[in-house]
Amino acid sequence: ADIIFPDALPSEEDFRAFAKAVPGPKMANMTEFGRTPYFTASEFQDMGYDIVIWPATSMRIAAGAMTELYTHIRENGGAQALLGKMPTRAELYETIGYYDYEALDKGIAKTVVPEAPGE
Repeated sequence: ADIIFPDALPSEEDFRAFAKAVPGPKMANMTEFGRTPYFTASEFQDMGYDIVIWPATSMRIAAGAMTELYTHIRENGGAQALLGKMPTRAELYETIGYYDYEALDKGIAKTVVPEAPGE
């Protein structure tokens, strides 16, 4: 196996015992509100784990932010007061690499769509 993943171990002792007993790279899954207590990436590393994932954390944070947004809109009629919590368009584009994709698209379009004579 490329990596071993023990699911929902309930204690630090169980994580340490598993890491000691099972050879090879190991991955831990930090899911809020599950059976596993909360551990940091450093704590998992100290227990013998090579990779830690937080598969639902960003979704939960996003859901909370959307709830806050739509509650605010319902109660205040708009979202202007929340602008400070939002990335600007430039910040968003930088984060997602928008201009890199735009450049890639232009390059692909040139290879797919023939140029008109004289261009």
